Amino acid sequence: MRLSRGFLGLCVGLLVLTGCDGTDFGLPTGASDRSEYVDTLWFGAWIAALVVGVFTWGLIGWAVIRYRRRSEDETPPQVRYNLPIEVLYTVAPVIVVAVLFFHTVEVQEQVLDDDQEAEHLIQVVGEKWAWTFIYTDEDAAGGESVYDVGTPSEPTDLWLPVDEVVQFDLTSADVIHAFWVPAFTYKEDVIPGRTNTFTMTPITEGDYAGRCSELCGLYHSRMLFTVRVVSRADYDAHLQDLVDVGQVGEPTGPEGTRTIAGDESEGDA
Repeated sequence: MRLSRGFLGLCVGLLVLTGCDGTDFGLPTGASDRSEYVDTLWFGAWIAALVVGVFTWGLIGWAVIRYRRRSEDETPPQVRYNLPIEVLYTVAPVIVVAVLFFHTVEVQEQVLDDDQEAEHLIQVVGEKWAWTFIYTDEDAAGGESVYDVGTPSEPTDLWLPVDEVVQFDLTSADVIHAFWVPAFTYKEDVIPGRTNTFTMTPITEGDYAGRCSELCGLYHSRMLFTVRVVSRADYDAHLQDLVDVGQVGEPTGPEGTRTIAGDESEGDA
């Protein structure tokens, strides 16, 4: 009876998990076409952990009850070797790890898939301690690039058109940073002297927080930005605004990225 109740509880728990989304477990609402893959892997890992945990707790409870001492003079039989059990606790973890590894690699391939032809190219430059976004779009400024530059005191925004494929080329002007938008469930290192690339499609309009996730120095915590996923018309209008204020071409290097207003020290850490 107890076993059947435990099995019923496990089934109910699995059904509840399958009806949940990422927000029920503290994950951000997925805003990219890659979020679904990561969420599925996350839920699968939790379900596997629950199954293994319930099975292990059940065995512990069964052993405690079945082989408990019933009198002071009675001692449960002592077993030195049990080959089937030893094989089980050696092989079972290997199987669990192999299954999780297989699905992790599978999801990794899906997340890193870049077979789609990019409709927009954005260069992301990280520097101590702000972001520069360079929009390399054939439709912008007569074929020239336009850019947004931020500072620790006034972080810039990254504008993206919804439901259109975007390629990101990331590089650093100084030390290693990391480009992270939690709602995209993806992050990528930003390394000096090297260009890292990934492709994704924003799928939900809205504003999403972005930040550097690599400890990069004194004002690392100020290295923030906001991603604005908008309609194509609003995206084009923003690029035209950058043209109108003269932010055309590629910046030679933003000023004020190493200081914060009111702080007289130079942030060269």
